[in-house]
Amino acid sequence: MLCSTVGVTYVSTKMSQIIETLSLILRPFKKSDIDPLFEMQSDVEAMQHTFCATTRDDSERYLLAHANKLKANGFAPWTVCLGSLDHVIGWGGLNVDPFETGFGTEVSYFFHRKYWGRGFAGELVRASVVHGFSNLNLDVIGAFARNDNLGSIRVLEMSGFRLLGYNQYLERNHYEIKDVPANYRLN
Repeated sequence: MLCSTVGVTYVSTKMSQIIETLSLILRPFKKSDIDPLFEMQSDVEAMQHTFCATTRDDSERYLLAHANKLKANGFAPWTVCLGSLDHVIGWGGLNVDPFETGFGTEVSYFFHRKYWGRGFAGELVRASVVHGFSNLNLDVIGAFARNDNLGSIRVLEMSGFRLLGYNQYLERNHYEIKDVPANYRLN
């Protein structure tokens, strides 16, 4: 099936979806993504606000735990590609965290640092919001960001998320969005 919504093109077959935005290809995670994603997850400075993998096995466990939620939830984070299905630049999208359950559906992401500052995080978050509300009929999407993660806070605010407050357990600000904003632009 091929359809287009608010600048996002969906190519789907059952649980496997490829979503194309203006710049990105969001595709299901596959095991061959572990090495390029581990390179990103092992960058201590880049991952200072989220899970940092110290070994490839840690990265594999983390990524597979999220990917294995696809069947139960109908969604899992995508591998983020630029220009081709094999040019991996990040990971993210909708998920229910398999390690910190009880916080509902949220959007999260990480990118290789050489792709920071190009608007890709916002593009991924907005595509996730459109997908979550338009295709999955979600009621709400959450997000969490540390107080000092100004880049992610800006991405969330520019994507229409509103601050609910600070979650002491997670040591992060808690954000949510309940619908696709009328002024959404994906390009």
